[in-house]
Amino acid sequence: MADIGKYEPTVTRRTRSISLRGVDYHVNEWGDEDAPLFVYLHGWADTGSTFQFVVDALQSEWRVVAPDWRGFGRTVHRSESYWFPDYLADLHALLDDYSPGVPARLVGHSMGANVAALFAGTMPERVAAMVNIEGFGLGDSNPNDAPQRYRDWLESGQAAPEFSTYPDFESLAMRIRKRSPGLSERQADFVAREWAMEDSGVVRLRADPRHKLPNPVLYRRAEAEACWRNVRAEVLLISGDRSPFASQFGSTSDLPFPHKRSTMIKGVGHMIHFEAPQRLAEQIEQFLKQPL
Repeated sequence: MADIGKYEPTVTRRTRSISLRGVDYHVNEWGDEDAPLFVYLHGWADTGSTFQFVVDALQSEWRVVAPDWRGFGRTVHRSESYWFPDYLADLHALLDDYSPGVPARLVGHSMGANVAALFAGTMPERVAAMVNIEGFGLGDSNPNDAPQRYRDWLESGQAAPEFSTYPDFESLAMRIRKRSPGLSERQADFVAREWAMEDSGVVRLRADPRHKLPNPVLYRRAEAEACWRNVRAEVLLISGDRSPFASQFGSTSDLPFPHKRSTMIKGVGHMIHFEAPQRLAEQIEQFLKQPL
């Protein structure tokens, strides 16, 4: 892959550093500041910058804002632990900066979509529309697992977890393509260089390994669904037909969002923004261009 050249974005990305709740957030931005805004929220171990392929495929003028979540990408934040409610609070602070007093359009993938869905049900007046890409919650936990989970959390605090390292960007890019074969070599190289950096002779992911620590708080699906039922905004649920999440909870049409529609993109897995950016961009635009 050394001679493949670089992926050349169509739309130029800008970056901004903003302090949100004591964390220096790295925020990616595209488009004119006067264009209609939507906020993109990336998934676990991803970055906001890899939404570039979808941005390049958009046909209309948009202002797209995509933060790197705390402890991922270039938002560097070492912490003893990461609590999911912090993401909601970070999003709340971000919207106070980018969309003060105006309900915002949210687009989220995986973990980012789960954050968006919880936020939209908690602060329904702050969300005008939401595109949920493969963020359909987790399986319910067994309360009887709580003692062992707390023990795992306490004991894991004594060991420092690590992400895998790679000898070079080519090796990481090859791994990314293996998981998302729809990516071209140039796109995979772009993702690898956004996800990672050279450090002490190896390529290391831009992610705090403490994200890998077990969460002491069990996932309670009933609470998530209570938030979903409280969402006032129109919701578009997007899944990939090759994704392991597509049928985990039955049809997406059964998820308890009051105002929803569902679509499935064929021939792709979980990372739809990598494997089918043009088709994803089309679905996002058709939905968000509706009158709010």
